[in-house]
Order: sequence, then C-alpha cells, then structure tokens
Amino acid sequence: MARDEHAEKAGAPLRISFEFFPPKSEEMEGQLWATVDELSRWNPDFVSVTYGAGGTTRAPTLSTVKRLIAETTLPTASHLTCVGATKDEVRHVVEEFRAVGVRHFVALRGDPQGGIGTAYQPHPGGFANASELVAGLREMGDFEISVSAYPEKHPESRDAAADIDMLKRKVDAGAHRALTQFFFDNDIFERYLERVRAAGITIPIVPGIMPIQNLTQLRRFASMCGASVPAWLDDRFAGLDDQPQARAEVAATVAAEQIEDLVRRGIADFHLYTMNRAPLVNATLANIGLRPSDQAAAGAAA
Repeated sequence: MARDEHAEKAGAPLRISFEFFPPKSEEMEGQLWATVDELSRWNPDFVSVTYGAGGTTRAPTLSTVKRLIAETTLPTASHLTCVGATKDEVRHVVEEFRAVGVRHFVALRGDPQGGIGTAYQPHPGGFANASELVAGLREMGDFEISVSAYPEKHPESRDAAADIDMLKRKVDAGAHRALTQFFFDNDIFERYLERVRAAGITIPIVPGIMPIQNLTQLRRFASMCGASVPAWLDDRFAGLDDQPQARAEVAATVAAEQIEDLVRRGIADFHLYTMNRAPLVNATLANIGLRPSDQAAAGAAA
C-alpha cells in the first residue's frame, strides 16, 4: 500500500483518540472518571462520548461531556444520532451540547429503535441518514464532524460499493474524518482504504482499535456489527481462561502488534475503544513505545 497522505512523517508522534460511554451506575461512574484520569496522561488528540439510539442516553452523555469539558483539558467530542427524532429535536440537542462547549460531533445515523437486526425506519420529520445529519450540522455551525466507516461493510449495506458511496455522501456533506468499526485483519483495512481513496474520498480514515477485554463477549458484539474475528485469535488466547493476567498481556500484545503493523503500512491516527477501562489501553500504548506525559490533562477524578 502506498503511504497514506494523512500518515505522519517517520519518527513523528502518532495521534490517538479514545472513546468512552456514559456510566449507568455509581460504580461505573467512578470507573469512568478513574479511566479518564489515567488515559489523559497520553494527551489524546480528542476523546468522544457515545450517545444511545433515539437519544436514550442524551442526559448522561451531556452530563459526561459537560464534566469532561469543565474539569479536563481534553478536546471532547459528543456522538450524535438522528434515530427517532425530528430535525427540530436534533437541533435542540445540538444547541444543548453547544452550550456546554461541544464543537466536535461524531455524527451517526444510530441503531434502529427496535435494536440491531431490526429494520431501520427514518423518522418522518427527521434526518433520513448520517449524510443528512452531517449536512444539518454544517448548517447549524462551524463544527468539527467525524463519521463512521466500515472496513467490512455496514451490516445493512447492500454491498461494499453502496457502503463506500454512503461514506462519500457523508464526506460531500461536510465530514472531516471517519472513525472505523474495529477490525483485526489489517489486510482488510488496507484493501478498504484503497477502495475509499479510489472513490475520491480524501479525509483521514482512522482505524478503530479494540483491545480485547473478553474474547467471548467480543465475538458476540462483532457478529452484530459486521466485524470478523479471525481464528488465530482463539489460538493466541487458548488455555488462558483461568489466567486473567496472562490474558491481559496477550490482549495488549495483540492490539500493539496491530497498531505497529498499521504504522508500517503508513497509518498514523488511531481511535481506541476503551470500554471505560484503562489498563489494557495503557499496556497497549506502552507496548508500542509511547510514553505518557508527566502532566495529566485531567483532574476529573480529583
């Protein structure tokens, strides 16, 4: 693969970003802010906070984003979906987030209200898809806009060509970067990036990296979102069911190897799905030779 035009020059620092999700309990809240405090030491390019279908987590997302902006120096993006909402309702949500300081949105259509696997029905008074949502955001303000991309095709797309066409529509509407679904086969990503560039899409395509917290759970999740889990991962984790420390070491090694291989292929930006847990992310980044800053960007857990 030719070195991607968005890759960093050899020897320059990689750019990383982290995804968090809103906590659903007091215990999970404590875990989130401890994780934010830990991971802030890596000085990420930005962090993002997920947002449920139909705005089901709008309040906790808003609360989480507000605290990140108020108590840390982390550039913070909020996910935004258009499922089950009118255009006016989405605009109201955008204004709520703008009021607390959000200037970067991850614009997504969102999962069907009936759950993954059910038919998606656009709200009759809403944005029909993510490209319309991006266009709407561009009309509402000078926001930074990230969107999703699928190296193995979105589960609902007719085929890979239709999937890339949708990505191009999002870019034409004003998206600045695409964050991919997680994947484990870098050859799949390389072929995808070649097709994306051939389609005239020039924005950064940022690989989504998922350090494996639990292989069984990951396999279930992957089956719902169209990602494949290669058989060699079973071999890497074989015999470690009752060895949590060894499992964690393998997981961090696997994620680091994936990033290092992508760097060799010319990639310099990475979006890590943290699952609101710091240890595996810390170990992964340490394994690729990064070193955390002595001056953390967050005081959120203080």
